[in-house]
Amino acid sequence: MDDYNKIIESLAIRFTKSRKLDIIQPVHIDNYYDVENTIVLLHEGHISYERDKKLTPGTMLFIPAGKMVDLTYGNPKLAQKVTNEKFLNDREQFLKPYAPSMGLSSDQEYFSYVTFEAKVFDSVSFFTSLDIPPFVIEGAGERVAKLVREIVSETAEDKAGKSRLISLYTEELVIEIIRYILDNQLFVEQLATNSTYFKDPRLIDIFTFIKNNLSGDLSNKVLAGVANVSEDYVGQYFKMLTGINPQDYIEYQRMEMAVNLLRTTKKSIRAIGNEVGYKDTAYFCRRFKMMFGIPAGKMRRRESLII
Repeated sequence: MDDYNKIIESLAIRFTKSRKLDIIQPVHIDNYYDVENTIVLLHEGHISYERDKKLTPGTMLFIPAGKMVDLTYGNPKLAQKVTNEKFLNDREQFLKPYAPSMGLSSDQEYFSYVTFEAKVFDSVSFFTSLDIPPFVIEGAGERVAKLVREIVSETAEDKAGKSRLISLYTEELVIEIIRYILDNQLFVEQLATNSTYFKDPRLIDIFTFIKNNLSGDLSNKVLAGVANVSEDYVGQYFKMLTGINPQDYIEYQRMEMAVNLLRTTKKSIRAIGNEVGYKDTAYFCRRFKMMFGIPAGKMRRRESLII
């Protein structure tokens, strides 16, 4: 248990957004994807994933950052099938801000969601590193559901201490998700494996260097100097401990930063590409669309929509 406590203590947790939404048109999204962790709480109606796995009201779906999943909001028999790009561009056709039904009986379908980051040493996405699939939280997850409701409620209000409470609730939410995984013996082998490499000081140095130098030279030669190992060995060393090669990890970190800049700044696509290490804007745009399925400009546009 000490290893898990050390991992939790090392986590940098950041709330990004939350909302309660009505499903106005059932929709099936092929390969839904986000760079942040997402937890969805179904209040009433239908939500399913991977074709045949269904949520019941009161249960939650947790989608780790970077994991693609086929996702259906609303009755799957009535759902319009769309690509992730179309959903991100036109989601107001399918979802709208929640409004209580005025009728005595209603087939209203609605859910809440929260998205957040959870990074070990503020460098590597914790749930992504576990390489776990989306999973349902039910039964003993009452505390998780309560925290989702609290965060959504605070987000919708304008009260003193709002940001501080949301931050505290989000930290507690992450801890409760980890406890749920441990209590229900889910993905414990992955947790145990990752707890070992998060303690390797050379790997931590590499993570930290990458995070602080996304715009610079991050070749294997440079990383070998950071870790004080040979250039021939550094790729093998990194993959042995993390399961991915360093250049794939670096590209993910660069693209994750690009998404954050698109969402939070008005910088040009060219400037953002340069800031995350791509001197060739056209190449940056190609890689961005290949990773996320939509152009960088449309990723920015999605932030002006309802979610």
